[in-house]
Amino acid sequence: MRRQNHSRTGCPEAAPGDRRISRRDVLRGGLMGIAGLVLADQLGGRAWAADAEPPKPAPRRATAKSVIQVFLWGGMSHTDTWDPKPDAGYDYTGQLAAAIPTNVPGIRLGELFPELAKQADKYSLIRGMTHRNNGHETAAYLMQTGHLPGERLAYPSIGAVFALMKGYNADYKGLIPPYVVLTQPQGRFSESGFLGQRYKPFATGGDPNAQRFDVEGVVARGITDERQVARRNLLGSLNALRTAMPDNPQLATAADAEEQAYELILGKGREVFDLSKETDKLRDRYGRHTFGQDCLAARRMVETGVPYVTINYPGGWDTHSNHFATMRRQCPQLDQGLAALLQDLADHGLLESTVVWCCGEFGRTPKIDWQPPWNGGRNHYGNVFSVLVAGGGFKGGQVVGSSTEKGEEVKERPVYPIDLLGSIYELAGIDADAKLPHPMGLDAHVLAPAESGAKSAGRLKEIMG
Repeated sequence: MRRQNHSRTGCPEAAPGDRRISRRDVLRGGLMGIAGLVLADQLGGRAWAADAEPPKPAPRRATAKSVIQVFLWGGMSHTDTWDPKPDAGYDYTGQLAAAIPTNVPGIRLGELFPELAKQADKYSLIRGMTHRNNGHETAAYLMQTGHLPGERLAYPSIGAVFALMKGYNADYKGLIPPYVVLTQPQGRFSESGFLGQRYKPFATGGDPNAQRFDVEGVVARGITDERQVARRNLLGSLNALRTAMPDNPQLATAADAEEQAYELILGKGREVFDLSKETDKLRDRYGRHTFGQDCLAARRMVETGVPYVTINYPGGWDTHSNHFATMRRQCPQLDQGLAALLQDLADHGLLESTVVWCCGEFGRTPKIDWQPPWNGGRNHYGNVFSVLVAGGGFKGGQVVGSSTEKGEEVKERPVYPIDLLGSIYELAGIDADAKLPHPMGLDAHVLAPAESGAKSAGRLKEIMG
């Protein structure tokens, strides 16, 4: 993992983007000649080196075809949201003391989630999530890989594993890469780990709430479709090498990748990112803000078969200070967008085949820090926090585990990162014990084996259909 810079508050800032060549760089820089050879690997992505035999998906029945991860990076307070403690006292509840009922008897949410309260039959809440790690980078790594930080190997995130198992090594024929991030990489760690650049997510950039969603490398700013087609025709006419060697297999592969690239920027691939094709009524239901439209874009992507989509919440939840102001601004947007996503997936017949999971790398301290410079903030807290899971084989209307009276520790049924990720892998038909292809042939598995010391209390069988 890369060393991170730190801000005045002591919290690491997102690292600058990795400037090694990426799929996005190739798309932005041009689509002809040698670029086509690169695209053959980055977009076509079907060929492996002779000495790197890819693992096969486990031969089990999968209920989840796609995953949407809503990552609340920075860490959202569990006691103000999905595990309210209205009787804990002002030092714990602050300005958000109320809890509201949901459409499932016995399940209550924080007062800022009225729309999700209407959808509680569609999701389950894990209230005993724990790993006791309070560092942004290390907790994010743990939550998204299922491996302990500090080991000799930098493991890939769950999204990169999906790109490997359900994308490039499966029957996925989509024009959009199999692992997509809306809209910016989170920057806490290298998502692809030792799998390498090919398995990094395609980060869209842009803003889906803007009048035109300028997806980096797909929708070019200031260039019309007509001009793009003219460029393609001109460059094609100048490609003397391909004309002189029409039967060359490498050039044929490059031409195929080039065709895929143009289909992405000018054809059906691009249409996925065109939210104007949705009704104004539906876009309003999601919310005319970046997060709401991120959720709509995610639904359109899984509708076309993209295996893994991550929404990195814009702005984050690292609320050491200005906590309650941030909660009052962001919770209604999270509530609106996520509730609309669950309903829209259900309306399209996609919820049964799409896992949705939503959480941060940890929670926030249940007791409010009134001291300067925080003045009413909440700090990092990995002892216990909450996760929302829905779809893809997860049952709705359930609660797994509980926290103590003030939300400070797990009271019943701890759930560790291995348990959560392992359950998602199982629903997707991915063998969590499968070996991963390490470039140096080292022994590496999808999830940490028992002898690694990583804690586990077992898969989430109580909410897995």
